[in-house]
Amino acid sequence: MMGTREPIVTPIAIKELRLTQMTVGMREVELKRQMIRTRSDKETGAFLGRHMVPVVLGPKKRNYVVDHNHMARALIEEGVKEVLVTVTSDLSKLDKDAFLTVLDNRGWMHPFDENGKRRDYDALPKSMADLVDDPYRSLAGELRRQGGFAKDTTPFSELLWADFLRRRIGRGAVAKSFDKAMKRALVLAKSEDADYLPGWCGPVSD
Repeated sequence: MMGTREPIVTPIAIKELRLTQMTVGMREVELKRQMIRTRSDKETGAFLGRHMVPVVLGPKKRNYVVDHNHMARALIEEGVKEVLVTVTSDLSKLDKDAFLTVLDNRGWMHPFDENGKRRDYDALPKSMADLVDDPYRSLAGELRRQGGFAKDTTPFSELLWADFLRRRIGRGAVAKSFDKAMKRALVLAKSEDADYLPGWCGPVSD
């Protein structure tokens, strides 16, 4: 379990954040960008104050992001340079190899590429701008918004749903018609095949 989050009031440069995953859904990023654009500078500042980026402190006190990657990527795209972070765990005393192993084994890392293949730790992107688009992550995000599954505190829960959908809906089908793929995803989400996933809301038999 993560420890109590301790807000760091000093803003952190987004470009200095370290990654614990390899992909984002760029459709999701665009939705975040649109949300940011509708706010004034004052409103954006207040919003960011309420949505700090959770991080784990690693070697050299570097901030490793464990959530809100889409928001951070959207902020970069919109020209925002700094965010507030909240520390979920301080593992800065560990060396790099031990730190990455702990992240992985505690479920605070998701080193899988846009094809769902596990990669070496060295393949993790060096910056937010290097995150690769995974259309299934966008499909999973929209699936949650439409009630396909419930929001859950399980780390990287939407990436787990993305992998579930990747194995059942062809990439070409997602590219050809996101809406049709979404209808298929909603059916799959209610099936017993998905009952192992965090936030599953399928039918329950008495």
